[in-house]
Amino acid sequence: MKEELTMTADKNIVSRRKRLLVTATAVFVVIGVAYAVWWILFAADYESTDDAYVHGNLVQVTAQIPGTVVAIHADDTQWVSKGTSLVQLDPSDADIALKQAEATLAQAVRRTHTVYVQNDAAQADIAMRRADIERAQVDLEKAGSDLKRRQALARSGGVSGEEILHAQTTFKAAQSGLAQAQAAFTASQAALRTNEALTAGTTASAHPDVIQAADQFRKAWLANARTRLPAPVDGVIAQRSVQVGQHVAPGTPLMTIIPLQQVWVEANFKEAQLRHMKPGQQVKLTADLYGGNITYHGVLQGIAAGTGSAFALLPAQNASGNWIKVVQRVPVRITLDPKEMASHPLRVGLSMNVEVELSEPTAPSTGAPGGTQLQTAVFTDNTGDVDTRINRIINENLGL
Repeated sequence: MKEELTMTADKNIVSRRKRLLVTATAVFVVIGVAYAVWWILFAADYESTDDAYVHGNLVQVTAQIPGTVVAIHADDTQWVSKGTSLVQLDPSDADIALKQAEATLAQAVRRTHTVYVQNDAAQADIAMRRADIERAQVDLEKAGSDLKRRQALARSGGVSGEEILHAQTTFKAAQSGLAQAQAAFTASQAALRTNEALTAGTTASAHPDVIQAADQFRKAWLANARTRLPAPVDGVIAQRSVQVGQHVAPGTPLMTIIPLQQVWVEANFKEAQLRHMKPGQQVKLTADLYGGNITYHGVLQGIAAGTGSAFALLPAQNASGNWIKVVQRVPVRITLDPKEMASHPLRVGLSMNVEVELSEPTAPSTGAPGGTQLQTAVFTDNTGDVDTRINRIINENLGL
């Protein structure tokens, strides 16, 4: 009797185990089918990764001229506007050089103006020398006539030999006077031609010597303006390394400005995930900073030209004998909606979760345009008054 009960209990246990196994198998099959349906209908049209980070432009502020730092007007984490003075270098040497250049320009203007005045004087001198020649020619003709008349009278004994000698002396003196007047006339013409060669086709204010001096003044003006280092873009200060009293050389990085309104996301997808990715596809992103409650919408701007390892400082030597197959990742740039960025700002280096919709690209309604243009005018704005200053110096020294 006990054996029968034991066998019945064993059969019941086996029966329950079979039912459990069948049930479990059915559940897994249902889950598999559901996953397959979900993959075909939804997941196959998306690629996602959590290997994504916020990137941005790191605009370095560097000195253009050597100098000693006398003031710092911005520090890390501070927001600055474009054109704001960040660092001030000692302007003493630049001020002296600017004054010297101003004096040199004034001297060039006065010297050139003197050449133009000499032209008028040379023309007047030529007119005077021409009159001298005419007067000397009259004197020579008169002395020649007088000499001929006295020589004719001498044959008849009407004049003495002394008068003949006096007339000959007067004639030779008239000849010398004419030669001297002609030589002076030639010298005056040569001086005028020299001055005209220096001033031909230009005015005193546009003379090459004045232009050269004006360029030197403009160069000194720029050096003086560059003692003040402005912010080239709007952004947040980071990596400030400059200190008061430090002597900096041209090109020395002093601090960095990060324009947070121009950040983007760089997502690193595996090779197999790139098959159906194209620029213009829509992207959804979430940031670890805000969690899954805040969703960003972006556009796939472009796919990098190579994998990250291809551009590494020490790229992989795949031709070596110890080669190991490693799945590579390719950076993909994603632009973000500026309005969403303004509502929930991001910082460079933050982690992001990215999901790309693998549908046909549509015209992006948000995000930055595909062609990136970065420019600033803060380094040319400091030359606005230099031409006015140059014109004033020229006019003052021309007596206008």
